[in-house]
Amino acid sequence: ANASGADAASVGDHDRVVGLSPIQRAMFRTMTESAAIPHFRFKDEVVLDALMQARARINADTADKLSFMPFFIKAASLALAQYPVLNARVVAGAVPQLEYRAAHNVGVAMDTPGGLIVPNIKHVQTKSLVEIAAELRELVARGRAGALGNGDLRGGTFTLSNVGMIGGTYLSPVVVSSEVCIGAFGRVQRVPRFDGDGDRVVARHVLVSSWAADHRVVDGATMARFATLFKALLEQPELMLARMR
Repeated sequence: ANASGADAASVGDHDRVVGLSPIQRAMFRTMTESAAIPHFRFKDEVVLDALMQARARINADTADKLSFMPFFIKAASLALAQYPVLNARVVAGAVPQLEYRAAHNVGVAMDTPGGLIVPNIKHVQTKSLVEIAAELRELVARGRAGALGNGDLRGGTFTLSNVGMIGGTYLSPVVVSSEVCIGAFGRVQRVPRFDGDGDRVVARHVLVSSWAADHRVVDGATMARFATLFKALLEQPELMLARMR
């Protein structure tokens, strides 16, 4: 069982000590390693109204409806093509090095009955939105059934977390030692915003993207430029279309 609030509520009147589950043991190990990584954090708002309209048109023409996540995954991959250092990993040693990885294997954090797991979609840079969506649905289904294999969990190069499906706005994701960057998204909110340079206030659908990078090898300017490109690709979906192969 995972260490959820529901589990804690079932303790009853007596304290007890229990062993960590396999997933908790893995999380304990990876987060302990992550504690040694200095993090640079960056947060920004993304206005989703244009993307929502584009998604509605796509979903009107397909039986399997697309969530926002395939767009986030593809936009991240397109931005990684511009800033490949964020898809690298640190190779430890007497002289530290960076391994630049060609494949964009984007991990997606999932809340499952057994706890948090991060399977990844392989070679996102070669796949369409529809293909990414289909693989994501398959991973989610297998995750809920406890049927993910080692191949699903290994080889990730970059991670995204859509915690906003549960709640929250501003997040602080943690980089794992096999990667140098992670992104997390809060819930989509309908909020008032000024329309352009004028004084007219309009309703906009906004989420906050929260990023963290390994500050030993990623400078703040690179993280900011990546996040700004990611934002532009979602706010202007035609730019995403223009960069797809």
